[in-house]
Amino acid sequence: MKNIKTLSELEDKYIGKKGTPERTAYEKELADLMIGYQVKNARIKLDLTQEELAERIHKKRSFISRVENDGSNLTIKTLREIVEKGLGGKLNIELNI
Repeated sequence: MKNIKTLSELEDKYIGKKGTPERTAYEKELADLMIGYQVKNARIKLDLTQEELAERIHKKRSFISRVENDGSNLTIKTLREIVEKGLGGKLNIELNI
């Protein structure tokens, strides 16, 4: 039988164990990308173009593109505006300590 590895085992090996600076940076970047992915999926589900979403929140289409491709460097205020005003949803933030 082949030596099958879990995703967590591969992350430990190639990125670093949980708690290391490399793994923490990786997990933060992944979380940022997931924000953009969720915004894009919601926009598509609502059958909106980037231009239409941008107009709803008084931003440029290029701003929506940047959010969807890299969800980092967003303020909570801006993310709330995109989700609530632009997409008609509700933003929930969860803290894990």
